[in-house]
Amino acid sequence: MRLQAVVGLFLCSTVLAIVEELDDTFKDTRVDDVWLVDFYAPWCGYCKKLEPVWYDVGAELKSSGSPVRVGKMDGTAYSGMSSEFGVRGYPTIKLLKGDLAYNYKGPRTKDDIVEFANRVAGPAVRALPSKQMFDHMMKRHDVLFVYFGGESPLKEKYIDMAAELIVYTYFFSASEDVLPESVTLPELPSVVVFKDGAYFTYDEYVDGGLSSWVNKERFQSYLQIDGFTLYELGETGTVYILLFVCVLCLTLLLVLFHLPRDFQFGHMDGNDYINSLIMGEVSVPSIIILNTSNEQYFLPSEPVETLEQLVHFINSVLDGSAQAQGGDGMFQRVKRVAFDAKSTIMSVFRSSPVLGCFLFGLPLGVISLMCYGICTAESDDGQEDMELMKRDDEEEEDDEEDEPRQAPAKCIIIIS
Repeated sequence: MRLQAVVGLFLCSTVLAIVEELDDTFKDTRVDDVWLVDFYAPWCGYCKKLEPVWYDVGAELKSSGSPVRVGKMDGTAYSGMSSEFGVRGYPTIKLLKGDLAYNYKGPRTKDDIVEFANRVAGPAVRALPSKQMFDHMMKRHDVLFVYFGGESPLKEKYIDMAAELIVYTYFFSASEDVLPESVTLPELPSVVVFKDGAYFTYDEYVDGGLSSWVNKERFQSYLQIDGFTLYELGETGTVYILLFVCVLCLTLLLVLFHLPRDFQFGHMDGNDYINSLIMGEVSVPSIIILNTSNEQYFLPSEPVETLEQLVHFINSVLDGSAQAQGGDGMFQRVKRVAFDAKSTIMSVFRSSPVLGCFLFGLPLGVISLMCYGICTAESDDGQEDMELMKRDDEEEEDDEEDEPRQAPAKCIIIIS
């Protein structure tokens, strides 16, 4: 028993060492290190779910020799610090590097968070000095951005863009010598993205700003989509997202090579998230097209079982003949507010029934008592007013009865 207690204390101290509990002194001591911080609230169900993952993140970074220190801060106890770092909800994960604060918006898994920390903690642009290194990175990354060339205004834009978008993906630079013979660049310097077994070169006159181009190109043409990636796709300016709710048939993927690159394709396991997104019910399997520019969505009028039916459905969306549902109108906004409020309340009750009863039951009880007090007070006042009016009426009647009984006034004339 004594040995178990000692082991327990050792493990507890180890856990505390890899994840530090932060307080208001953190502001003055953080500048010299790179910090990965979880801002949480004690009552937050999602924060409690993240807690074991967070300790795994701390253990992984420490064991790998990463310079990133891992901490957590109670945002409700240190609200001033949370506001200073721009925390608007819980949990919020930020990597703090010097004067910069990077938000993490990906899946809350150990591997994804660790990969984010290692990527952002390093340089914004990493060099690929050899062909072997280039080939290794091509195999490791599904989407690879590389700047080719020497010093130039384009390279300055590339570095500035990388410092901003490093939260999403890696950025590299290399000389033209590392390229395989099958890749030919139209000019130098160039920014190239390698993905889907092909490569695409950035053209300022056709693609617009470098940041917006990278934002659109940082996804594969077809990928598994969850709530985080769907949110990110909406931020990139991608207009149409063709979403397979559960994989229907792999032969349908052939259509990807016959459609504009403005489309994003993907599949989602299950229909829980998409049901909450459209505030409705989607059967499984199914196909849905989301228009991120106006929050409309399109469902096929008949089951899609062949490639021809899928192409017909997509073309009907493009030519405007398909019926749009949802949208960002006033009715949909009100419906969304009501739906989100209901979902929040249900989430609180599912995660902590006692806390839910306290948060929502106590205010409702106080409001009920206030309403009851107001109503009863008005009733009592009305009854007193009625009694007063009745009493005044009785006094007026008594006065009227007394007036005839009074003796007439006499006029006395004295003659001297």
